[in-house]
Amino acid sequence: MNVHHLELFYYVARFGGITEAVRKMPYGIQQPAVSGQILQLENHLGVKLFQRRPFALTPAGEELYDFIHPFFSRIDQITGQLRGEESCHLRLAASAAALSNHLPEVLQSLQRELPSLRLTLRELSNQDLEAALRKQEADVAVAILHRKIGPGIKSIKLLDLPLALAAPVSSPVTTFRELLEAAPGGNLTHPLISLPRSEPVARLFQRGLLAGNLKWEPSMEVSELGLILNYVARSFGFGVAVDIPGVAWPDGVRKIKLPSHFPPLSLGALHTGELKPVAARFLQLVKEQASILKKSLKKTTTP
Repeated sequence: MNVHHLELFYYVARFGGITEAVRKMPYGIQQPAVSGQILQLENHLGVKLFQRRPFALTPAGEELYDFIHPFFSRIDQITGQLRGEESCHLRLAASAAALSNHLPEVLQSLQRELPSLRLTLRELSNQDLEAALRKQEADVAVAILHRKIGPGIKSIKLLDLPLALAAPVSSPVTTFRELLEAAPGGNLTHPLISLPRSEPVARLFQRGLLAGNLKWEPSMEVSELGLILNYVARSFGFGVAVDIPGVAWPDGVRKIKLPSHFPPLSLGALHTGELKPVAARFLQLVKEQASILKKSLKKTTTP
């Protein structure tokens, strides 16, 4: 098998197509040359590695990408290590909520251990985190685990966070049961503030409603969980929230626990290939922080 052909396939799979790969490869090569050499590789293997339009790896392409990814993905890393540039550089990608709530404590601990630590932090939506890892723009990502992870990416579950209902303190409702008592036929009519339906938190909440034979349509959609609590505090309605240990809710908001059939939000760490030491230590500290939060959650949920 031609190693150069494998390298070209790696870039095509990593960047999602031949055109994008040609733009972002570390050396110049024309698109027809890439197409021709990829075709030679497919002819040599006797299998089709990906569909061209829309781009998608075939099962054989996924298997080959998983095999070659650990080598080609670490070329830049080992180059930096040999030059002494990467040993103290951590590139981290996560959602805004993760970066603002608990990760600062973890990063402070890492900085105390490694005073020369250099950080690159990227705030990304959950759907963009995998792309950042594939493009080697991040060493580790903290993400919501809500779907199958793509080939070449390893996932480690860290924590399950329960969903909760945010209620304005001006409302007489203090329990979820009280809401149901005012919902004939399981149809809740109170104003509901939620993230868009495509977001994992909103999907999990609607799944819990469905499991309880309930229906509750959002009357307002916002882009961030923090905005939900702000609008609930101003009595715009009830809100779909996440009960994060150690994070205080604003004045004017009452926390209402949801029944057990509402699924939790699962958080995890994602990475590709073998982690360099600074990233491996960060991941260890994140696991330790998650263990502390799990104990805190058990205390709050134990009757």
